Formats: sequence, C-alpha cells, structure tokens
Amino acid sequence: MHAFQVNHLALLVSALVQWILGAVWYGVIFKKRWSVLTGITMGGDAKGGIFAMVCSFVGSLILSFVLVHIILWASRADFLSGASIGIVCWLGFMAPPLFTQHIYERRPANLFAINAAYWLLAMALSGGILAVWR
Repeated sequence: MHAFQVNHLALLVSALVQWILGAVWYGVIFKKRWSVLTGITMGGDAKGGIFAMVCSFVGSLILSFVLVHIILWASRADFLSGASIGIVCWLGFMAPPLFTQHIYERRPANLFAINAAYWLLAMALSGGILAVWR
C-alpha cells in the first residue's frame, strides 16, 4: 500500500462542498418533497439537528479521505477525471446499497431519486475538487 501526501485543506473543502450541497439540496431545493416522503419535519429538535449536521460533516470527511486515495492511486489530476472517478465510485459503492435499502424499507422511488442524485452530484464534485487540488 502506498503512502500518499494528502492535501488536508482539499479534504476539508471537499467535505464542506458536500455539506453545503446537502443543506441546499435537502433544505431548499427538495425541502418540501423530502419532508413529505420521509415524514421528517424541519426545525424541530435543535439538538438533534446539530448532532445530525456534525455527523453528516464527519461522514463527508471520511468519504473525501477515501475518495482522494482512489484518485491518487489512479494518478488523476484534472477535474473531469476526478469527477469521473467520483461517479464510478458512486455507481459501484453508493447507488447499489442505497437502492437496496430503499427497496427493503419500501421507500418511494422519488425519495431514492432525490437521495441518489444528491450523492451522485456530491461525489462528482468532490472527485473533481480532490483531483485538481493536490
């Protein structure tokens, strides 16, 4: 296993981009539809919301850390290649379990589309950022 020099600022920015995109995606663009499909109302428990946001950010940091290593192993340094790796990782590691989870939980297809599209965009953007910003 190779040890790579990782740009920690790039990891932080990648995680922030995912986090902000999630806030816009679920809190603005799909707020009403997502709320109806999940039965979760916004603005309830402030403590629970803060905990969820912290967990979301930590998850984004972990995802970015793993994604940057895949990009470095692939020796990619341009936005399009990094975004492509993010998309392939989404297709292989994110979409299948997300789809299966939605099937088992008998969740609506629209909810799968909202969630899957968010992760597709988040991973493509993060992959591009991490490939360019070494």
